[in-house]
Amino acid sequence: MTDIAAPRAVPYRSARGATAIAVAVVFVAVAAVISLAVGPVAIAPARVVAILLGAADPAHADAARDAVIVLDVRLPRTVLAILVGAATAVAGAVMQGLFRNPLADPGIVGVSSGAALAAALWIVLGASALGGALGTLAGFGLPLAAFLGGLLATGILQLIATREGRTSVVVVLLAGIALTGFTSAMTGLLIFVSSDQELRDFTFWMLGSLGGATWIKVALALPFALGLAFLSIRLARGLDALALGEADAHYAGVAVERVKRTAMLGVAAGVGAAVAVSGVIAFFGLMVPHLVRLTLGPGHRLLLPVAALAGAGLLTLADVFARTVAAPAELPLGVVTAAVGAPMMLWLLLRRRRDLVG
Repeated sequence: MTDIAAPRAVPYRSARGATAIAVAVVFVAVAAVISLAVGPVAIAPARVVAILLGAADPAHADAARDAVIVLDVRLPRTVLAILVGAATAVAGAVMQGLFRNPLADPGIVGVSSGAALAAALWIVLGASALGGALGTLAGFGLPLAAFLGGLLATGILQLIATREGRTSVVVVLLAGIALTGFTSAMTGLLIFVSSDQELRDFTFWMLGSLGGATWIKVALALPFALGLAFLSIRLARGLDALALGEADAHYAGVAVERVKRTAMLGVAAGVGAAVAVSGVIAFFGLMVPHLVRLTLGPGHRLLLPVAALAGAGLLTLADVFARTVAAPAELPLGVVTAAVGAPMMLWLLLRRRRDLVG
């Protein structure tokens, strides 16, 4: 039995694949520059690039101010948007490949609902009970609780779905629905007993935002996002084989059970970290990989990296829109992703519906 994804000699041989990767990289770079340039204080894109490269003219009248805005205020938020967008999109692509269903998203494994319940527990009960004891660490209580809650929910789901070393995808799906219903009920109960301020805090967190981005949050999310990206590369061949069915993938030399366990663990860690630092970004993990699949096809060796880059660029642009369209107020990021992404996805589906139905 071979490894879950034996490496191939050249992962992107075709000119089409290389072009898609190059276009996606340029898209992320352009989105990042726009994010760094746009805000209450507009900075020219060329000046943003010069600041990033350390080549800005120090004699410029606003040199110090612009450097602080770009490097200390906007850059952490932009990097966090790239990490969260890439992790969420890759997780969605992995889940869609694992379940062989383009409507699957990371929420299937319970990570989002588990994180939401843990966040509600912290906001309603934990902050008042433990905030004083934790001192300066109390600011990390909410993201840590959300991360651990997502991992715990996924762990419970995998225990339920695994028997004699085999994880049933059908049981994962059905148990995930049941677990989501239970965690949603418990979250609703906590909301019912919460104060007005606690309710506002939880609602704002559930709608998603990158407004509190710091380099510390970037450092917390970075290893999990990179870990998920590495695992997705290792999983690409196995996910392609699973499209034929578990039995055929097994006879093709793929360690099917290892693919399923690795995929669920990677998605739980990557999405758990993303949700912890940004809240719930609605619809994103479903939308982005599906749009990439409609454009480039189902092959995961190309789908996964392009989905990561597309997710990074799209979430960065969505964040720019969220923080500028109603300035000085800020729209919830999850509202923007759902409001913009759903019509776009419906339009693409209508264009391709003849191909999709055969």
